[in-house]
Amino acid sequence: MWKLLIMFLLLATPAFAQGRPTAYEALRTVGTNLNRDYVNHVISVSGMDGNPQPETWKILLDDPKARGGVREVEVGNGRIVSERTPLRAAVESSLGPVIDTAKLNLDSSGAYTIAQQTAASSHVNFTTADYTLRVDDHGNPVWQIALQGEGSEPAGTISIGANHGTITRTEGLFSGGDRNVSSEQRDQEQPDDVDRDEGDDGDTNPIKLRIKRAFHQVRDDVKRGFYKVRRSFVDFFEDK
Repeated sequence: MWKLLIMFLLLATPAFAQGRPTAYEALRTVGTNLNRDYVNHVISVSGMDGNPQPETWKILLDDPKARGGVREVEVGNGRIVSERTPLRAAVESSLGPVIDTAKLNLDSSGAYTIAQQTAASSHVNFTTADYTLRVDDHGNPVWQIALQGEGSEPAGTISIGANHGTITRTEGLFSGGDRNVSSEQRDQEQPDDVDRDEGDDGDTNPIKLRIKRAFHQVRDDVKRGFYKVRRSFVDFFEDK
């Protein structure tokens, strides 16, 4: 009997993880259960240890009526798990502009698909992902997906524009692009990350050129496939 129960739990755990709410669903829970206008005052959305989705989402809101001017709401399993109004100093590093939800076209499920595709193209394996959605320096919402391998070892970070699904930056992925190159050569010759604005810049180093071109190829492939995972938050929320 116990053996059957253990077997059921082992088989059921991945299914439960798959069924965890996405970031859009967590935001809809906040808008439905607390205040509809809160979804227009989101500073950031974050979740840890996603497999593929995290167990809970932490949503930071701009709220002038709250102590410190911010409100922090945690959502799990379709309900509000906690709500607090922290001192501004306690969340200073997480503050930023409010996200324009009209620009949100990529849910966390789509961001995971893009991250998975990018990691596979870079021959990187991972087991869990940490998510952060916030605004970049240009006012655009960006998903930052931090990947972890076995034993929670960092496996790379991918930044994805939540408006058009463009990979804007990677760290720790394509820097190991040529598995035949020694670690010493990689440390000396390969960049630590790749930014989407980088071109060849007249660089004749074959290793660097290979990394940049591989990144650009994956970026273009992801762009072409973005329509498959595209999901407007405005449409999602109004269709509830």
